[in-house]
Amino acid sequence: MKIDIKAAESGHLQQPGTRKMLRAAVALFVLWWALLLVFYLWPDIDLSVAGAFFEPGPCTGTHTPATVCGSFPWSKDSLAVAVRKVFFYIPAAAGVLLLGILVDGLARRGAAYGAARLQQLGLSLAALLLGPYVLVNLLLKSFSGRPRPYQTDLFGGDLPFVPAGSFMGQCDNNCSFISGEAAGAGWVACLLLFLPAKLRPVLAPPILVVALVTPAMRIAFGGHYLSDVVLGWLSSLVVFTAVFAVFEIARKRKIER
Repeated sequence: MKIDIKAAESGHLQQPGTRKMLRAAVALFVLWWALLLVFYLWPDIDLSVAGAFFEPGPCTGTHTPATVCGSFPWSKDSLAVAVRKVFFYIPAAAGVLLLGILVDGLARRGAAYGAARLQQLGLSLAALLLGPYVLVNLLLKSFSGRPRPYQTDLFGGDLPFVPAGSFMGQCDNNCSFISGEAAGAGWVACLLLFLPAKLRPVLAPPILVVALVTPAMRIAFGGHYLSDVVLGWLSSLVVFTAVFAVFEIARKRKIER
């Protein structure tokens, strides 16, 4: 691609991908709210999917005839539990790896990767911090009040069910809406955009496995409803594209000044 040097120096060269990234961020944001509305209006979607993994069982101790007892068998499978523990730490491990590469690149003044690559690493880390950690774990999961499936009286717990988007639940902390692990998996999926071509055949398959199996396991374990994992996963895509879009807009305005 031919670049007009004079236009670039004067600040009138349009940065490719800025509008595309902004449109993607807006589209994903609208999609997130549309899906939330669907899950809120039709809560039976969540109940049906969770019920497919729930196994009723006999009640012990004092209970009423209406009490539902049982468990989610996948949460007791030793292999599934071990896989979940490994997958749980992958986003954090990937973040530490990217941070190490970023620090090394800055120390070498971009000799190994270049400014564009270092910017991608920094923005990716910002998206990880703002999405799964701040938005999901620090804010939504702390204040949403939505009980997890295994906590509700429909699936062996003692708290009433509330639909996605309702903040009227009785969960006190670390609640179900939305899934932090699914958000982490969604962030991992975003890294596919920046994989070097020669590494894609090797790294893309395991990344996809982590990105898709992690949220699926949260449903099977009774730890989250379908809405929690779908919206959690998608939230990272929203934050990721928004961070890059805002950065590009700010950079373009700085150049134009």
